[in-house]
Amino acid sequence: MYKLLKEHANYLGKEAARFTSELVRTPSQSLCEINVAKIVERRMNELGYDKVIVDDFGNVFGIIYGVESGPTVLLNSHMDTVDADTENSNWDMPPYSGEVEGDRLYGLGSSDCKSGIAVQVYAGYLLKRALLPLRGNLIVAATVSEENGLSLGVQHLLTRTLADMKIKVDYAILGEPTDLGLFYGHDGWAEFKIGLDSPNPNFLHDAAQTVFRNLLSATQAKGLPGFIELMNVREPRFDHEKGDAYITFNRRLFSDDDTETLTERIKQFSLRDLRERNDLNLDIQIREEAQRLSNGQTVQVRYLSDAWETNPFSPIMDRSRQALASAGCKNQPGKWRLPRLGMGTAGSVLTKRFGIPTIGYGPGREDEAHAPNEYVALGRITEGVLGTAAIVHSLAGIPVFGWTSDLEI
Repeated sequence: MYKLLKEHANYLGKEAARFTSELVRTPSQSLCEINVAKIVERRMNELGYDKVIVDDFGNVFGIIYGVESGPTVLLNSHMDTVDADTENSNWDMPPYSGEVEGDRLYGLGSSDCKSGIAVQVYAGYLLKRALLPLRGNLIVAATVSEENGLSLGVQHLLTRTLADMKIKVDYAILGEPTDLGLFYGHDGWAEFKIGLDSPNPNFLHDAAQTVFRNLLSATQAKGLPGFIELMNVREPRFDHEKGDAYITFNRRLFSDDDTETLTERIKQFSLRDLRERNDLNLDIQIREEAQRLSNGQTVQVRYLSDAWETNPFSPIMDRSRQALASAGCKNQPGKWRLPRLGMGTAGSVLTKRFGIPTIGYGPGREDEAHAPNEYVALGRITEGVLGTAAIVHSLAGIPVFGWTSDLEI
């Protein structure tokens, strides 16, 4: 079975690479994904997915039905990218070129994670056209608004769209960049907002600067329980008419962090040298704001992404490793490092909010995400189509002993 599947994947890998290039050539900054969504919708229809839907948030997903109602596997990659900051970065070619040089396809989002979309779309097509039977259902979803680390599109897909369709997801596979390793978790992060007010304007200014210095020094505060890691601590902002000020900063979250306890700890650390003053009020919260989606809807977002981990010896990991080994694919387990705070995946939402066993398996490299001259290796796209199809069949397929295909090579 896997030999024939691999032959077909080699052919479809070339198609998936061309599809990746088309997606890269189409700008889709976060909250502006509509043009890429149209391309994905059209391609899924061309490939014969049983049903293709665009929901009211702008998510696009295709369904391949099995012979039974479950289990259901969700393949998910995001359509949005970070902004193309060409003026302040070292891009050697246009970020929307989608050009191929050697074994590399270059462009913004090529690794994170438009190649993930292409691999998952064509993995579904491979399973459907190869007549490899599924017991349960396969959903391939390209979602909006992930690059802010909050996965708003996935939240809506599960909370409203699939729930209204009475579809329960049993397993999820993210097409985020893993270099085709099997990833099973990462740290989280939160962005905090500290508000200060005082009836004494002069003191308020000095107090805000003191809190600001305390936060900056927190990166060196090895004695502080729950060591604070900061990014982009902003200078205090003052509203003299209201007599208040605020400061924002980020903190990495670990699996054993409790945000309420952490918030109180940060508050006490921020007030160091100011505890004796009774004319200063300080309030600390996780920052919230309204965001406007590509479809025009406005949603309230909370800047919090939980740390998460799927048991590396769970059924989804065991079956995935076995399927990849049988298909002759790389099957190295690992976790995302997320070198920059604010990065994340939908795994936080899938595992923490919905309790769905989740892994990552994508053709891109994590080091290429958000980097100038971002690229994905063409060989990884081809292997990713095969590996993803093998994993899906191990989770929701019917074992076969004799198998023929109608797919022409």
